Amino acid sequence: MGDAERGARAARELLDSHGFSFQKSMGQNFLIDANIPEKIIRLSGVDESSGVLEVGPGLGALTVALSEVAGRVVAVELDRRLVPILRDRFAGAPNVEIVQGDILKMDVAGLVRERVPGLRRSVCANLPYNITTPSLTAFIDSGVFETITVMIQREVARRICAKPASPEYGAFSVFARYHAEPEILFDVPPDCFMPRPSVHSSVVMLKVRAERLLAPGDEAMFFRVVRAAFGQRRKTLLNALYAAFGSELEKGEIAGMIESCSLDPRVRGENLGVEEFARLSGCFK
Repeated sequence: MGDAERGARAARELLDSHGFSFQKSMGQNFLIDANIPEKIIRLSGVDESSGVLEVGPGLGALTVALSEVAGRVVAVELDRRLVPILRDRFAGAPNVEIVQGDILKMDVAGLVRERVPGLRRSVCANLPYNITTPSLTAFIDSGVFETITVMIQREVARRICAKPASPEYGAFSVFARYHAEPEILFDVPPDCFMPRPSVHSSVVMLKVRAERLLAPGDEAMFFRVVRAAFGQRRKTLLNALYAAFGSELEKGEIAGMIESCSLDPRVRGENLGVEEFARLSGCFK
């Protein structure tokens, strides 16, 4: 019997003992292979100096591994039915706190500052597929984490880590690279989960940049330009930006701004990197 099969049997017994049934709307896919959490933690750099936010602990497979290494773990679970199971399981782990709630409705920075004071702050989670992008955005925008290590759908992982001129490269790729250094650590096959998802997963680590490329006041224009460039990605950069800024600027003015940044107006936004978007947004500002 393999590790995943043993994990599946133990998970079923635990769920059956509590009369639990899966809800598809919550995007629940519980980790059942114990080797995966250990690998995630080893590569994430979490240790006794770390205060870790985990989102979507499920039955606690990753939480168990985190509890053995991290200084403190705050696990946020949306499903009220899972909370008593988790609290029973971790009753003997003083460094683990189970919080019931919706992470997308929480003050992430406030939660982490209150629950993990004095520790290096990290995210380590098997994120539900249906909240991947808003969760990552909230983690980055909170400004309190050094690293964010999450297991997500492989297709999304590739978009996050995509480089300019690649098919997966888009506005969220630029957002991720502006704020962090993203890297795919390894892939995880569907048979490591219960129920078995129809897609593969990947573990991604984002090392959050200590210093930002632009001042906070300039970032709004930067991301406005990025969204415009990818809003109609098959158009040239000039035409895409004119579609977004045409009510404020003449087309010739926009072309002049692009050329002043040593860029060809006929290039597409998908060919520009973070630094090029920063130069361009400076002209628009």
